[in-house]
Amino acid sequence: MSAPKNYLIDMDGVLVQGRTPVPGAAEFLARLQTRGARFLVLTNNSIYTPGDLSHRLATSGLRVPRESIFTSAMATARFLQTQRPSGSTAYAIGESGLSEALHAVGFVLTDHEPEYVVLGETRAYNMEQITRAIRLLAAGAHFIATNPDASGPSESGLEPACGAMAALMETASRVKPFFIGKPNPLMMRTALNYIDVHSEDTIMVGDRMDTDIIGGVEAGMETILVLSGVTRREDVRHYSYQPSYIVESVADIAP
Repeated sequence: MSAPKNYLIDMDGVLVQGRTPVPGAAEFLARLQTRGARFLVLTNNSIYTPGDLSHRLATSGLRVPRESIFTSAMATARFLQTQRPSGSTAYAIGESGLSEALHAVGFVLTDHEPEYVVLGETRAYNMEQITRAIRLLAAGAHFIATNPDASGPSESGLEPACGAMAALMETASRVKPFFIGKPNPLMMRTALNYIDVHSEDTIMVGDRMDTDIIGGVEAGMETILVLSGVTRREDVRHYSYQPSYIVESVADIAP
């Protein structure tokens, strides 16, 4: 048998829908492991640590080790590590997934003249924190955001996400954020480096044309669009770039 491809796999809409596994997702992951394929579950969600997400997936019946999960918070921390040496400072708005990633690369979290304001997802945006961040940006801090998603689903319906809050902060401070997560190909490149594989040997699997597929295309990967998430087959023709393959779900992917 020929060597299997490597896989970067979006989570929501691809492996799970909320807390419900996509039919065939567990079997797809088992096929990857049986074939010895290297893979990462890739998510723009910066709230949770890889350990948290591994546990959440396990409760849905999907076994994914924490070492096989890569978040936008991790990508953000690795980017900042390349920009500044250990011991640099940041004012972070987010949850444990972001703060743990920043601490892991040696950043100090402070509200006293930080070099960066780093915005991630959180369960409850605090206007006092947002106001403080805006003032720090106006005073000269650099603005980094984990992902550009304007909204996201919750158990009670649609809710604002990192991109929406970043827009508010940009308008108030007049400082434009640099977004790390998908569709920025930097997220893809950082993930590839994380598992030490090459784009030519890797496939991006996702359910969104405007994040997963374009990010994969711009990073030089083959792409698979699954129709188990937000994108319908008839939507694809409206994009000038196209996925390499379209399947109903990961159940149809044979590594």
